Amino acid sequence: MPVIKINRRSVIALKPNHGATTYYDEALTGFGLRLRPTGAASWFIEYRPGAGGRGVAKRRMVIGTLATLSPEKAREAAEKLLASVKLGGDPAADRKAAREAETVNDVLDSYISQHAKPHLKEASANLLGIYFDKHIRPALGGRKSTSIAKPDVARLHRTIGRKHPVTANRVVVALKAAYNFAIGHGSLPEGTKNPAAGIELFDEKSRERYLTVEELRRLGEAIEEAETVGIPWEPDPHRKSKHAPRPENRRVKIDQHAAAALRLLLFTGCRLREILHLRWSEYDVERGLLFLPDSKSGQKTVVLSAPATAILTDLPRLGVYVIASESSGEKDEKPRADLNRPWRAIRKRAGLDDVHLHDLRHSFASIGAGSGLGLPIIGKLLGHTQPSTTQRYAHLDADPVRRAADIIAGKIADAMNGK
Repeated sequence: MPVIKINRRSVIALKPNHGATTYYDEALTGFGLRLRPTGAASWFIEYRPGAGGRGVAKRRMVIGTLATLSPEKAREAAEKLLASVKLGGDPAADRKAAREAETVNDVLDSYISQHAKPHLKEASANLLGIYFDKHIRPALGGRKSTSIAKPDVARLHRTIGRKHPVTANRVVVALKAAYNFAIGHGSLPEGTKNPAAGIELFDEKSRERYLTVEELRRLGEAIEEAETVGIPWEPDPHRKSKHAPRPENRRVKIDQHAAAALRLLLFTGCRLREILHLRWSEYDVERGLLFLPDSKSGQKTVVLSAPATAILTDLPRLGVYVIASESSGEKDEKPRADLNRPWRAIRKRAGLDDVHLHDLRHSFASIGAGSGLGLPIIGKLLGHTQPSTTQRYAHLDADPVRRAADIIAGKIADAMNGK
């Protein structure tokens, strides 16, 4: 095999032979150029992996073609790769592993099947699936997982964040968790960096919307109206209809169970799924308690108030679930999926278009805090496992602070008045 001083001049002078010819560099051992009869040429490195020695077979790895890499650039690349070999690396094996590496879709699938579904709440696992399917898979799913870099994730984060900054943050956190799982379980090559790590997230402001006494009155009236005579509605003036119902028939009614669900949300401070998935078997009538086996914070006991107990007493038992669904009483009965339609009609009637269903839980807590019940009691009622979770209502618990201010200011005033 000919050995030459590989540089721009010597390479230009090379002529193709009848067969492929391999030229080695005289200065950098393991660096060479393979010239084919067609004139095509490729740069390569040749080395013995691991501890080396003649007992180890040589490996050859192409690093580029003469058309894409100049002799200087090829030498620079070869020097780096051969230096990594001296440190115990195996560039050819690394390249093979990268080619055979999982795609991002594979990483996401493994995280869902091996971690999310076995270890997370069903709702949490489903939400992860939405983040993956709606945002990550369309943008990055088909690419090799090892090819994704931090700029790729940052770009996705910015794109989603233009309209939905909170969702953008959740997507990055979800992708980071999936990569951490793959790296920790050896699905990705050792030393793989998590491309979602270190992404600067958008600032988030916690939502605080509490119903006032006046708003609660309007909400109560709207629920009562929807359950009894129905909420009036007007047809779209921009859409012509020959068979529009008469004004006296334009009313939207909600069933007794939907109304009961809304009132229970208000009277218990429970989460929506805790009410919709509540079974009659979890209701202790004698002690006035609900025993929820699988809430967001684990097992949870809900102490029922007199208004909440009255609702459950008057509610017909149509199936397994307290809030009856369309499949109530059937063999494969399922809980009601949501309250979206009745809630939209009721909040519009009450003039509360900016209020979400979860705000009813916040309102329950805010009234307790404003009544001076104390954060520990409110935390127990809501089922919080961490005091820090209830701390968001601390600014509403003004009574103890006001009493303290009255005492201090009163003594100062007495002293100033000579009392």
